[in-house]
Amino acid sequence: MKKIYITLSLLAGMSLAAQNKDTEKADKLFLRFEYVDAAAEYQKLVDSGKSDAYVYRQLADSYYNVYNSKEAIKWYAKATESTQDSETYFKYAQMLKAEGKYEEANVQMKKFAGLAPNDQRSVEFMKDPNYLPKLKSQTKLFDEVALGINSGSSDFGAVLTDDNTIYFASSRNKSRKTYGWNEEPFLDLYTATYNANGTFSEPVAVSELNTKFHDGPASVSADGNTIYFASESFKEEDFEKDKKNKLKVGQVYLFKATKDGSKWGNVKALPFNSKDYSASNPSLSKDGKTLYFSSNMPGSLGGNDIWKVAVNSDGSFGTPENMGPKVNTPGNESFPFITEDNVLYFASDGRKGLGGLDVFRIDLSKGSEAENLGEPVNTSKDDFAFSFNKTKNVGFFSSNKTGKDKIYQANPVCHIEIVTLVKDAKTGAVLANSKVSVLDDKKNVIETKVSGADGKVTYNADCNKAFMIQVARDGYESNSFPVAKTNGGVVNVTADLQPIETIVKEDVVVLNDIYFEFNKSNVTKEGAFELDKLVQVLNKYPNMVVMVKGHTDNRGSDSYNMSLSDRRAKSSVQYILSKGIAKARISGKGYGESEPKVDCKENCTEEEHAQNRRSEFIIVKK
Repeated sequence: MKKIYITLSLLAGMSLAAQNKDTEKADKLFLRFEYVDAAAEYQKLVDSGKSDAYVYRQLADSYYNVYNSKEAIKWYAKATESTQDSETYFKYAQMLKAEGKYEEANVQMKKFAGLAPNDQRSVEFMKDPNYLPKLKSQTKLFDEVALGINSGSSDFGAVLTDDNTIYFASSRNKSRKTYGWNEEPFLDLYTATYNANGTFSEPVAVSELNTKFHDGPASVSADGNTIYFASESFKEEDFEKDKKNKLKVGQVYLFKATKDGSKWGNVKALPFNSKDYSASNPSLSKDGKTLYFSSNMPGSLGGNDIWKVAVNSDGSFGTPENMGPKVNTPGNESFPFITEDNVLYFASDGRKGLGGLDVFRIDLSKGSEAENLGEPVNTSKDDFAFSFNKTKNVGFFSSNKTGKDKIYQANPVCHIEIVTLVKDAKTGAVLANSKVSVLDDKKNVIETKVSGADGKVTYNADCNKAFMIQVARDGYESNSFPVAKTNGGVVNVTADLQPIETIVKEDVVVLNDIYFEFNKSNVTKEGAFELDKLVQVLNKYPNMVVMVKGHTDNRGSDSYNMSLSDRRAKSSVQYILSKGIAKARISGKGYGESEPKVDCKENCTEEEHAQNRRSEFIIVKK
């Protein structure tokens, strides 16, 4: 049903000449957007042996417009047995993606790119035709919840106000006249109350705004006293007459209404509406000064684009401005939603996506690139009309992934961004090619990356968890940097590394203690991290000879501890040897509990015991 607000605006005013007398009836139905009946008529031509590439394409386009991807694929395959225009291959690819046939979709996208090499969609696709694995594996931004307010008909375009009222468009009113496009009733605006437990009251039609035409979706001002919504130009008796086909061709218009007591009233069409183009899907900024909308008005880069217009204090409007190529493509961009912190969400079929319409967002304050929201918000089907209420920390979006447009709740998955900058502690120079690992609170390595030319590495991690950043680089002392628990945002870690020679003293190589688990002698991950520093020192000073002294705590017998400490010393030696250091340069000996670091005798705490279980590295020869 949402395609009414995309395809209607593109086809309105278009003259479709009948291919021949045989197709005249089907073509007229197609021109009226009565795609279900048009498909039936084109099918009759196929069944009677009167089909050709034109009929196959029209049949495919009919199914494309009602998002019957299986049938669309079937007939696009027949149509493309003959050469077609570039958009046919693009739509064929979209339908293949909708069915998860990504490799076949890529074949059609390459044909599209060959016919339209300068189209932005072609350029972006050819840069990275195998982008899907990366997109499908990106960090999840939202969890989804299906809502109880959905009906058996199309429901979409939900927006939640701060007073817990949700507005959305629906074709659930079965008493309404059906629309030939998809044989569903015309759209109406509905409201429901969003309860504290996440449920909704029974939806109620906004009767004072609903007409016999399509009405909705809508956007409501922060104070709840002004509403902008989409409807049809027929409401204003604005339309073009197609005398040849005996049609009245209208557009989608934007309207404004204000509160009159508890009801909406004073409905007015916006001044930039025109019989020459459509304008729909409004979204008002929190301060009420800017209205975002979708339109195919002159100046659009493709089909429908995202536009914005100033709302002046006296109620007048400025001149609409196209949002430009950072947002818009030669495809279709629609269903904008602007947050109070200037993040624009929108749907697009012209960008790298999973199929059909995907939801993207862009931070207009930063001038960053548009970001695909990924799964589960986006699927191989049409996903669109994303809105977000920052006060309630909840979003809503629509999708036809189950066959009908339905509304879903989007709950943010809390993430933090850990940005590590690696620098030389003495000179302040950034250090590229540094190995940077992020560890969880159990000291498991989650991921390892290498710093770029700017010395930076960025990780996305879960909120409210502690992490450790470990950094290593040849010629420098490896080090660890804790990241405390935090509830979202960006955490900057400056990793200042000391040149490796700073840990070499007169008679000892100073490492952080190599601790061992109780009653064990194997090298731990933390121990290996420290021992790697000694490997660097021995490589830097090829004549150096080192002895490892192993120590235990005072639990256990003297003889047992002496044996255990010897095993620990030799375990450290074996690790060093495994890194290619000659046997003559490293030796080890155990000292048991005879040289405690903390002389706590029989009253040691667990922490003191741990400090006594250690290895030391004595320089025998430089």
